[in-house]
Amino acid sequence: MKEIKITDIDGVKIGQAKDEEGATGCTAIIFEEGAVAGVDVRGGGPASRETELLDPVKNCQAIHCVMLSGGSAFGLAASDGAMQYLEEHGIGYQIAGLTVPLVCGASIFDLTVGKKGVRPDKKMGYEACAAAGEEFRSGNEGAGTGATVGKLRGPEHMMKSGIGSFAVQSGEVKCGAVAVVNALGDIWKDGEIIAGLRTEDGGFENARDLLFDVIEHENTPNRENTTLVCVVTNAEITKDAANKVAQMAHNGLARAIDPVHTSMDGDLAFAVATGKVKANSDALGTLAAYVTERAILDAVENAEDAYGIPAARSIKKEK
Repeated sequence: MKEIKITDIDGVKIGQAKDEEGATGCTAIIFEEGAVAGVDVRGGGPASRETELLDPVKNCQAIHCVMLSGGSAFGLAASDGAMQYLEEHGIGYQIAGLTVPLVCGASIFDLTVGKKGVRPDKKMGYEACAAAGEEFRSGNEGAGTGATVGKLRGPEHMMKSGIGSFAVQSGEVKCGAVAVVNALGDIWKDGEIIAGLRTEDGGFENARDLLFDVIEHENTPNRENTTLVCVVTNAEITKDAANKVAQMAHNGLARAIDPVHTSMDGDLAFAVATGKVKANSDALGTLAAYVTERAILDAVENAEDAYGIPAARSIKKEK
């Protein structure tokens, strides 16, 4: 097995757009020939579009784009830009002389990080699609522009996160993940917290332990979180299997984020397969969890200080 770029996966193009002042953006993952897709939603507060299409009992057998964005529910409008772009380029189902693309989407909550009132919209979604094919950039880019982690004690204790990717090739099978990390919990690597709930002396307070301390409280004290993942592969699998792969990808979230899948997170994983190579779906799901974990770490380790919020990169330098 060898590491590859996420953009080396056959049939996948990725583009990103952002508004730095508004601390938000979007990331378009395009499948020009269509691709089988599944989804698994584990968080209690998702902002999503067209996920019902991916239910195995529904008729839809292929989608053409996954749009990840900031902006919470407002940011779902970025998918309208993808619809326009794909239609203009003849990408979608051909019906009665029309082109009808199918675009699935999901958003993180970043509304309070930058300039108020700036959200991904149709124009930004179109720009992200137009940029598809450029080299993928991790960190403060696209849907990860305003992403943060470690928010149980409020914004003064959180850290900057972002978007990341990781991909591998095993034989002819390629599998990778794009992750937008905006978690309530801490980010863990090799048994240590590398980003999360910061203390006043510059250390970390374990968010899991803090959550245990408020176990008698009725409500979790923060509602501004979500980690989004899109696993992409060149494998040929069924729609049922794609949903299982999406489900197994969440194991990667659980390895890298703690607490995860809370009622205050909108955690969601897509799995999209372009159908180029035969593959064992259980092996693929196990691989999906691995690349998801690594994509989450890539997002955090490549994030940079912004909007007065420190990132893991700068804290590592301090030490």
